[in-house]
Amino acid sequence: MQIDLTGRMALVTGSTQGIGAAIAAGLARAGARVAVNGRSEERVREAIDRLRGEVPGADLVPAAADVGTAEGADRLAQSLPDVDVLVNNLGVFGSADALEISDAEWRRYFEINVLAAVRLTRMFLPGMMERGWGRVQYIASDSAVVVPAEMIHYGMTKTSLLAVSRGFAKKAAGTGVTVNSVLAGPTHTGGVEDFVYELVDRSLPWDEAQRAFMREHRPQSLLQRLIEPEEIAHMVVYLSSDQASATTGGALRVDGGYVDAILP
Repeated sequence: MQIDLTGRMALVTGSTQGIGAAIAAGLARAGARVAVNGRSEERVREAIDRLRGEVPGADLVPAAADVGTAEGADRLAQSLPDVDVLVNNLGVFGSADALEISDAEWRRYFEINVLAAVRLTRMFLPGMMERGWGRVQYIASDSAVVVPAEMIHYGMTKTSLLAVSRGFAKKAAGTGVTVNSVLAGPTHTGGVEDFVYELVDRSLPWDEAQRAFMREHRPQSLLQRLIEPEEIAHMVVYLSSDQASATTGGALRVDGGYVDAILP
């Protein structure tokens, strides 16, 4: 399958590292112009330099803004008025005792993981609908369906994204705009390495720590390894394409078979 996104403008939030950076690289390889987003100009510049090394000739636009705030989102929307592909990837995660999560922490997780995506969708979806083409995606998680006991505040936000995605898909019905969520399984990123070492012996080498984590905390994974960020990006690139024109309102799994269900 040849995916060509030439002429499309894409915004990937939280794309200076991890899954977001892999998605930005994947979209750029397919020919899209990609806005790379992070909170600081320095981190965005560093990410763009890195991505251009990975994807020679990539058309990348710096988009430094804290989209977890209304002010940051407004500033970004003013600098990128016509976005064709919006990938809401920004998110925070971490483990915590369910009975010790404060009100402030519940709010922080909701505002960054959910409200930021809703806000950007409100900003960019109308233009897509007017132009008759667009792609909105939410990077959700297996935790939306199988909520981990050690991070229920995170799971709550990812479940919320499934509802948000389905609802906005209905709003965009018949316009040529598709809206979907991607359920990412346990994925190998720097942040996840830190998370793994919160739960297993820090003295273990990474390969052993990863296996121990999957065995003890994610035993239902059929892949039996962490997913690489590029594997998530492949799904996002496909959903961003013309070939995915009949896929909307869905929750598509790149979870390594983690969710024990035939349908999501």
